[in-house]
Amino acid sequence: MLKKLYDWTMRMAEHPNALWVLALVSFAESSFFPIPPDIMMVPMILARPDRAFLIATIATVSSVLGGIMGYAIGMFAFETIGQPILQMLGKEDAMAAFSTRFNDFGFWAVLGAGVTPFPFKVITIMSGFTAMPLGVFIVTSILARALRFYVSALLLWKFGAPIRDFIERRLALVATVFFVLLLGGFYMTRYL
Repeated sequence: MLKKLYDWTMRMAEHPNALWVLALVSFAESSFFPIPPDIMMVPMILARPDRAFLIATIATVSSVLGGIMGYAIGMFAFETIGQPILQMLGKEDAMAAFSTRFNDFGFWAVLGAGVTPFPFKVITIMSGFTAMPLGVFIVTSILARALRFYVSALLLWKFGAPIRDFIERRLALVATVFFVLLLGGFYMTRYL
């Protein structure tokens, strides 16, 4: 099933209505869909570098709106919708233990999940379930998703096709290193 979803997503990147499909995929990925929008963004930006930042904007706005939907699922329909999604992703047991401490570091969880390949939908659902302040959730989601999508768009716009292989093979590493550096910077600012 996952392979079929992946193939569909790649076909849609070439479709005349690709921007609308990207908006739909970005929205859905933040609340229940397993395929990240980056899969569509890369070929779309390589095909039309002049639209790189429009594509990043659409992905960011749609992803944040989808994140709000994920938040609502966690807050109002956790047992009927949220838990089955977490079960499908194999995250239910880990999230049960995590939820007791989630809001202590919710900002960092949302930021980390928003810029790394960690399934963002897990964090959006848990943010609603644990009643993280909605304003903090939205601002952090905007920051995280914009950072992720605009950095990819900038690299693809600037370097074109040669960067595609690098991004596809090392996105997780680059995002993780960036997040560790960001945490280190905040830690140093706070304690030094």
